[in-house]
Amino acid sequence: METKQIQETINMVEEEHLDIRTVTMGISLLDTVAGDPQQTAKNIYKKVTTYAKDLIKVAEQIEREYGIPITNKRISVTPIALIAGHATPDDMLYYAHALDDAAKAVGVDFIGGYSALVQKGFANGDLALIKSLPRALTETDLVMSSVNIGSTKAGINLDAIKLMGETVKGISEKSDTANAKLVIFANAVEDNPFMAGAFHGVSEADVVINVGVSGPGVVKRALEKVKGESIQVVAETVKKTAFKITRVGQMVGALAAERLGVEFGIVDLSLAPTPARGDSVAEVLEEVGLEQVGTHGTTAALMLLNDAVKKGGVMASQRVGGLSGAFIPVSEDAGMIDAAKEGTLTLSKLEAMTAVCSVGLDMIAIPGDTSATTISAMIADEAAIGVQNNKTTAVRILPTLGTKVGDMVDYGGLLGTAPVMPVVEKSSADFINRGGHIPAPIHSFKN
Repeated sequence: METKQIQETINMVEEEHLDIRTVTMGISLLDTVAGDPQQTAKNIYKKVTTYAKDLIKVAEQIEREYGIPITNKRISVTPIALIAGHATPDDMLYYAHALDDAAKAVGVDFIGGYSALVQKGFANGDLALIKSLPRALTETDLVMSSVNIGSTKAGINLDAIKLMGETVKGISEKSDTANAKLVIFANAVEDNPFMAGAFHGVSEADVVINVGVSGPGVVKRALEKVKGESIQVVAETVKKTAFKITRVGQMVGALAAERLGVEFGIVDLSLAPTPARGDSVAEVLEEVGLEQVGTHGTTAALMLLNDAVKKGGVMASQRVGGLSGAFIPVSEDAGMIDAAKEGTLTLSKLEAMTAVCSVGLDMIAIPGDTSATTISAMIADEAAIGVQNNKTTAVRILPTLGTKVGDMVDYGGLLGTAPVMPVVEKSSADFINRGGHIPAPIHSFKN
């Protein structure tokens, strides 16, 4: 790197909250399957702890040498339902605890991949995993889960959506926070390093390093320098800033992979916020020219931001992947929290924004008495946006017992706090209870 680039990087870290949000080691578990669940669980523990034993040490070395903070060190594994075979829901808990124990043994923050892919139908392992989720997510500390219920190629599994609404409701009856560890996807990607949706896809190499970079503060500071300029200047500024951020991520990822002796996967350039002021995607959108996120024009501004981030990232690296764009989790973004509390940001507006961003309805608190079919209908709407537009969408909804609209719920740490948002009270039960499969859109038929 040239001297000027080095100084820019130092400034981004020290003044603008640039960090490597995560270094995530993806590990295939396809070779861990044994004759019984307990032995498979032992094999899972052994493989994860063998390959990830030096992950923390290497990440901390890179932090010290280059002065770039790596906020989270994580692991993702093959979707556990794929190796479950004839396991029962109780058997699945062996796998959940093996993952949790392995993550604690190597010292990572989270382990993702307690997952199922049911966009076209259920296998035994899929149903066993989903039925185990209320216990698995409340009995473990570091295990993250995802379920993919739709895709552009396969359509939408309405039976799975109904089951996931009931599952989210069941989890909320055991814990106020465990639903923060579960994402329900359409068009899930195989190389996502961000939790809770990370899993190691079957097309990936045996072990890889994926990096997630986050820089809302860097982008906001860059936009402060072009106040009053045209929207083309705004787009170009975001694109150039994303280029710089991605280069930092690629350097860290390549170094980590080399030192760990594994393959380098991708850089996911996603503007992922934290609850800290100055590290907010909402504040970036407001810097574009909105008085407050959620007002009219928010969806257009978010489209511009998301597109410019992707263009800058692709220019900087041939290994851009994951979700790469802008995340809009309510509880994890100070500006989103403010807008939701004031009523500027509503569920309807958030749904519109998800049509142009990289995720979906994320970390949103709703009243605890919301019905399972209403939760399912919210999942169905997000899946429809993703499937029709051939993009990834996701739902991480947090019903909290004993709360009402306007109450604040504290999830702790990076998960932040969220105001309980109102949900439309008219029923969608007859729609959800039809079950079956919503066909794939006509443009899915390509080969």
